[in-house]
Amino acid sequence: MLKAVLFDMDGVIVDTEPLHHKAYKMMFTDVGITVTDTMYRSFTGQSTRGICEFLCKHFNLTLDPIVLEKGKRAHFTKLFFEDPDLKLLDGVEDLIKNYHANGLTLVVASSASMFTINNVMKRFDLNPYFKDKLSGADLKASKPHPEIFINAAKAAGVSPSECVVIEDSTNGIIAAKEANIFCIAYKSTHSKDQDYTRADLLVSDYKDITFDKIKSNF
Repeated sequence: MLKAVLFDMDGVIVDTEPLHHKAYKMMFTDVGITVTDTMYRSFTGQSTRGICEFLCKHFNLTLDPIVLEKGKRAHFTKLFFEDPDLKLLDGVEDLIKNYHANGLTLVVASSASMFTINNVMKRFDLNPYFKDKLSGADLKASKPHPEIFINAAKAAGVSPSECVVIEDSTNGIIAAKEANIFCIAYKSTHSKDQDYTRADLLVSDYKDITFDKIKSNF
């Protein structure tokens, strides 16, 4: 029986990726490195800390990864409050309300910082629908490690078999499946070069996964 839905945030609830991309590019310029588009796309679904640690090793930077992380977050925060184009993805608000109205427990499980998660939830008035919010930035390992979804299921108070994860990235899908949770991959116009083969269901319209349409899977 389906009892809970675990939502990724970036690319699933809100499209902050363009803002993240701008912020990362500013940070890359700050520290004098060139990151290819292919390398950048491989970062999808990973925590900022993990990405910064990788960059320091890959480019042999003498800076502490935390310095890169703080720089990126500073750029992102400025963009978050100033960019007028930031909005919820089409149909996700109706989907969230549909699940909530049908008694499902909702939890955000995102690689974003808790600061960013809280700002998104507050800006779009989504807090009333969610029981809890988890940030991968607070964990030892980021996606594709399953820890965040294992913890999210516990936060929802249900077993993995009673959950569904909604993800948009290769790393997030792997994390969900490694946690033994049914995974719905959301493919939008913002998704690029992601591998959906391990997902249990692939959709590009949230109307296709309302409660009545997916409850029979459990």
